Amino acid sequence: MEYIKVTKENLEQEHICCAISNNKDIQVSSKKDWMAQCFDDGLVFLKSTERGKCFIEYIPAENAWVPIIADKYIYIDCFWVSGSFKGHGYANDLLGACIEDSKAKGKAGLCVLSSLKKRPFLSDPKYLTYKGFKVADESDTGIVLMYLPFEKKADIPQFKDIARHPHIEEDGYVLYYTNQCPFNGKYVSVIEKTALENNIPFQAIHVESKEQAQFVPSPCTTYAMFFNGKFLTNEQLNDKKFLKMIQGNQ
Repeated sequence: MEYIKVTKENLEQEHICCAISNNKDIQVSSKKDWMAQCFDDGLVFLKSTERGKCFIEYIPAENAWVPIIADKYIYIDCFWVSGSFKGHGYANDLLGACIEDSKAKGKAGLCVLSSLKKRPFLSDPKYLTYKGFKVADESDTGIVLMYLPFEKKADIPQFKDIARHPHIEEDGYVLYYTNQCPFNGKYVSVIEKTALENNIPFQAIHVESKEQAQFVPSPCTTYAMFFNGKFLTNEQLNDKKFLKMIQGNQ
């Protein structure tokens, strides 16, 4: 398998794996705009040259769009190998490349969001454990921060309190989201429309900078849905899943 790094110079020409339609599609354009915003902060997007979901995306933790404290660490935004790409060692290739690059940059280790039990849109805890990652911190939501230190004396990353104990004051359904995930470019507006048509109290808060993201009251900032102050899910919802969730909360 051959891999390519997406950069400022080739961003417009390359597909971005999780959304592979043309650049005029809102999912693609919103994701690429977010990437362009982050390249100067050290964002790396390494992917298969083949079209499909086989990539790793990471950034220095101090510039990550999450409320964590992880000095000298690299934070993995997204790590996805699926479909026909699974079972060929490509995940090991991508993670190995990330480790090699991080060590070359003098970093203390890697950290990534996962969960006590595997859940959508988070890295698989079983695979991470197999690769030597350990749980560094745990949120009340069951979402954990896992880390792979490169040296024994490395500090252990941790959540900020707002991520460890997520809670908001607003009633109704409140969604925090970023453009880091291209699916939000399509489905947030779908949820807004569905809520309006069904008289569901809902507001979407678009997180547009790392400074804002680092103080979102959730371990997940890419997508964090709350109801009456309580964190519900980090899973992107379409209209049917949203209405099903509403019914479950009645």
